[in-house]
Amino acid sequence: MTTTDDTRAQMRQIVARYPQPRSAVMPLLHLTQSRDGSVTPEAIDEVAELLGMSRAEVTGVASFYTMYLRKPGGRFRVGVCINSLCAILGGDEIWESLVDYVGIDNHQTTDDGLISLERIECQAACTHAPVMTLNWEFLDNQTPASAREVVDKVRAGEPVASTRGPRVVPEIAAVGRSLAGVDDALDDSDNGLDPLTLAGLELARELGHALPASDAATADEGV
Repeated sequence: MTTTDDTRAQMRQIVARYPQPRSAVMPLLHLTQSRDGSVTPEAIDEVAELLGMSRAEVTGVASFYTMYLRKPGGRFRVGVCINSLCAILGGDEIWESLVDYVGIDNHQTTDDGLISLERIECQAACTHAPVMTLNWEFLDNQTPASAREVVDKVRAGEPVASTRGPRVVPEIAAVGRSLAGVDDALDDSDNGLDPLTLAGLELARELGHALPASDAATADEGV
């Protein structure tokens, strides 16, 4: 896809945020993917030239991380954690239910380009297992029925709220722009933190645990 002047400007703005231009490789891949639907060979050339990297280096990043697609996926990517804890608590059942309900399998996309399914090895959210994601936003404590309800809402064009994220999960292109660092105006639109997320902090406070002075100073500085 031809790069527009707006995209070129956004790419330059992203690169300018980093002391080393090559550090911008992942945000730029998210930005070009949001534009093209996948990481295309042309986008890899474009990013490599802008950052002074080889094509092989950029391809190595794009092929390592599963968030980057080599072929276009659905506007809504439904991920199901099938790692040990989620699987035991119902993740496998959720996955099998969705495969049957949507009619596609892992890394496949519906004919209308709306939904892709993907098995995810870990969401790092065991406290909320079994966990799904919709366009990488958390959907916690799922069941086969609630998972199918998410699909129904997507098919009907109805909003889906993340349990620990935006009240309306955007389409994948908008999420990619957010990951690239383009302002999405969603900073005040999430559902906030939940008690399970803060359980460790609350327990530490009850027990009187505190960071050593040097670590606390670093935390206050936001490092």
